[in-house]
This record gives sequence, C-alpha cells and structure tokens, in this order.
Amino acid sequence: MLSEVVENQELIAQTVRDFALRHILPNVRSWDESQYFPVEIMRQLGELGLMGVLVPAQYGGAGLGYREYVAAIVELSKVDGSIGLSMAAHNSLCTNHILLFGNEEQKQAYLPKLATGEWIGAWGLTEPNTGSDAGNMRTVAVREGDQWVLNGAKNFITHGKSGNVAVVIARTGEPNTSRNATAFVVERVTPGFSAGKKEDKLGMRASETAEMIFQDCRISDSQRLGEVGDGFVQSLKILDGGRISIAALSLGIATGAFDHALRYAQERQQFGQAIARFQAIQFKLADLATQIEAARLLTYHAADLKDAGQPVTTASAMAKLYASEVAVKAGDEAVQIFGGYGYTKDFPVEKYYRDAKLCTIGEGTSEIQKLVISRQLLKGV
Repeated sequence: MLSEVVENQELIAQTVRDFALRHILPNVRSWDESQYFPVEIMRQLGELGLMGVLVPAQYGGAGLGYREYVAAIVELSKVDGSIGLSMAAHNSLCTNHILLFGNEEQKQAYLPKLATGEWIGAWGLTEPNTGSDAGNMRTVAVREGDQWVLNGAKNFITHGKSGNVAVVIARTGEPNTSRNATAFVVERVTPGFSAGKKEDKLGMRASETAEMIFQDCRISDSQRLGEVGDGFVQSLKILDGGRISIAALSLGIATGAFDHALRYAQERQQFGQAIARFQAIQFKLADLATQIEAARLLTYHAADLKDAGQPVTTASAMAKLYASEVAVKAGDEAVQIFGGYGYTKDFPVEKYYRDAKLCTIGEGTSEIQKLVISRQLLKGV
C-alpha cells in the first residue's frame, strides 16, 4: 500500500513539475508585476485533477490523499508560490469544508464543479478587525424564517473577487460566547454578495486576495453547513488540514529558492573560482539543506497522520511553523548568495523572498502556531 502511495506521489510530482515548467514559469514575472490572477491556469489544474485532489471520485475528484496533495503543492510552489497558494486554498479551505461538513445534497451540488476547476472556491473567516480573534467577528447572520440574512465583510480572502462560491463563517450568537458562529455556502451570483478591495501585496501577487462584502445578502437555510453554532469548531478542523497545505507551500518556496541559490553558487565566479568553493557559502547551503529536509519530514509526517485519520493539530502546527520560518530564511539566504543581483527582478530569488513571508502569517501566524502547540502540550496541566 505504501509503495503505491509513493508511486502516486512521484507520478503526480512529475506531472505537476512538467506542467509548471511549461505553463507557469514563462509567466511568473508578468503575473507578479501586474497582479494578474490566471483563472485559466486554475481551470487547467482542474483538468489535471489538482483542484479536487482530496475529493472522492464519486464527486468528480481525484480521490487521493495528503501525501499526493503535498507533492502537488510543493512542485507548483517551487516555480510560483502564488499558484501553489491558490491551489491550496481552493482545495483545503472551501472545497474541503463542503466535503467534510456538507450534507449529500450540498456535496452533489458543489463538489463536482469545484473538483474539476469549473468553479473556483473562496473561504471567509478573517475580518478587518478580527484576525485571530474570530469569536468577536462582526459579520452576522440573522435568521428570518427559512432564510438567513448576512451583513458584514471578510478581508484577506483568497479568490475573494473571482471565486464562484464561498464558504462563509458568520456570527449567529452573541460576541465572544461559545458556539456563536455558523458556516454557510454562498454563491457569487447571490444578491447582496459583492467583492471589495483587491489587496496590493508584497508577494504572492498572482494569487488574488480581496474583500468579500455582504449587504442584506439573503440565503436559504439549505445553504447552512452543519448545525447552527458549529462554524468555529468546523473552522478549527479545516485549519488543521490547511496548515499542512501552508507547510507544503513553504516547503516548495524554500526548495525553489535553495535550488536557484545552489546553481548560482556553482556558476558565479569570484577571485578565480566559483563562490561555492568558499566556506561561508558552503555553510549557508548546508544549513538550508538540513532545515529544508527537516521541514519536509515534518510536513509529510503531518500528511501521513491526516491520511491515517489520526489527530493532526500538533503535527500540522509544528510543520506549518517550522516550514514557514525556513521558507523565509531560504529566501533571505538565496538573495544574500546572489548578492546585488539577488536584489533585482532580473533574477528569481527576490520573488521567493517576498512570497515566503505570507507563509508565516496566513492560516494562523507563527505566534498562533506556538500557542496551538503549547496548548496541546499542556493539556490537563
């Protein structure tokens, strides 16, 4: 069984690698500079089965596991973290939320479109004034008979403008009380649902990040995911898996930056020899290689636990925390190894440097990951 999984993982990695080199690499700089979100690439990823990696075949997905999923994100992110981020957010947040908590009718309605890339998904939890403080969210849903009326705004939402459907977490109880939030599926065409400001970002610029605004947005109770009050509990479970996605994204970015730095160090001549001959450069490469391997092991360990149906809260937080910090260091050291050239857009490493920072912020900051880990360690103390 393990050999079959590894074979699938290697096959998917090669397929994604070939696709990324052919269809993404030639456009990385232009997409980054113009902040262009390549919807057509998302459709093509859907044709490859990468927009529904974890979705069972009965709903149009690939029916694969987290090891294969991680491999795909890594290969995309080696070339462009923006595309890795969009693919990961679509899969692990919106699509996975419907897969895990939707009823059969909801799964049949949405998963085939999401898994094939016909529709792009968004997931709304974060708000302008309540990032990690989700219990105090201001987006509210008020029940009126068999309908709910949504009012409020979500920000920093991947695909907040282009997503065809969004899973939205809204407050249905009093602020800062238990079980005060509920999840809903909201289609883009719903009156009262609109896009707001698109963020002008430091990095990950080809992955769209925008506001979602709800003004007297009426939806049927049939759009509710799970029970009233279960929204935040559901979100924590979604984020457990989502952190594996961000760890994989970080691993890909770190590996991409390292690969460029390694090649450059062997090509760049100073004082009559390649700079890779200097111990200062050798030590940088040795440290990065070791840390990237540690990040890889943590990430795949979390993926294996997830595939086995084991608790992953601690493992995914550790993987996300460590891999994201390694990605930042890899981008930093790659720019340093390139020297002045690394600071220019004529060479690729400055983009890895910019992209990597988001990994320490999105889906829970590094500080939140430490909080999650420490709480798990101190349970019962």
